[in-house]
Amino acid sequence: MRKGLNYALSIALVCAMAFILPGCDSGSSLANRSSGNDSGVRKTATSVLAPEASGETVYEDKDATIDASNTSDGYVMIKYSGKSSKIKIQITGPDETIYTYTSHAGEYETFPLTVGSGAYRIDVLENISDDLYFLSQSQTIDVNIENEFAPFLYPNQYIWYVADSKAVELGRQLSDQSESDLDYVSVVYDYVISNITYDNDKAANVPIDYIPDIDETLTTGKGICFDYASLMSAILRSQNIPTKLVVGYSGPAYHAWISVWLEETGWVDNIIEFDGTNWSIMDPTLGAGNGKEAVKEYVGDGTNYTAKYHY
Repeated sequence: MRKGLNYALSIALVCAMAFILPGCDSGSSLANRSSGNDSGVRKTATSVLAPEASGETVYEDKDATIDASNTSDGYVMIKYSGKSSKIKIQITGPDETIYTYTSHAGEYETFPLTVGSGAYRIDVLENISDDLYFLSQSQTIDVNIENEFAPFLYPNQYIWYVADSKAVELGRQLSDQSESDLDYVSVVYDYVISNITYDNDKAANVPIDYIPDIDETLTTGKGICFDYASLMSAILRSQNIPTKLVVGYSGPAYHAWISVWLEETGWVDNIIEFDGTNWSIMDPTLGAGNGKEAVKEYVGDGTNYTAKYHY
């Protein structure tokens, strides 16, 4: 039994950043780095990658099924069918970092494998009472990630979208307005910080096991930092831009932001300013609530940000 689980996302603290500064395809190729073409318009992806439980490699007990058929693409799918009303999934990667998720019974859910190739231990835990859990299933899986970008191109539980999601359609529209991948990231960033406002009421009452709903964020036009980061990640991933949803600390506050990979820069994760060539830390929550100079002053050299988890 385990008591007092290390919750990977203690969302009650997430987005305290708002108080630091004022207002604060199946047919798609993983290697499709489309930077534009002769017409000066970015080549828009028309289909999105979709995770699947294909049943080729399965670990099963009476209550839980782990489908590890596609670990080479950087994810596992897990389905709980037992009677417990509260389930936790813990995934421990080769670097020994423990990622903890809340699972929902009845359907397969997708969980990313984000720390590269190696041995991952997957634990399924059933709640007994309060914060007391029973280890229902444990499985160690040897993972060989064939493409380093794959875990950051597929949907997962925290960045969930399908082909007909509003975020996917928005991604196509914004891509059609862009000249290149670099320009597309800039267009998406500007859209999100201009159209989504910070929800202080939600931040004050968010549950500990909160999971973003990307289309709800678009529909309401409001969200907390987790929503900002999840939405922007989904829009970018749906157009084949490798994107990490990063959770960690911004100053003393638990916070969420993103990191993207571009041919021109590689991973942008240590330096929200775009000077026409280079990006600094892409923190859409901070960008939405503050002026450019205030953002630049806070971001500085990136030392105010400490990454803890990548999704």
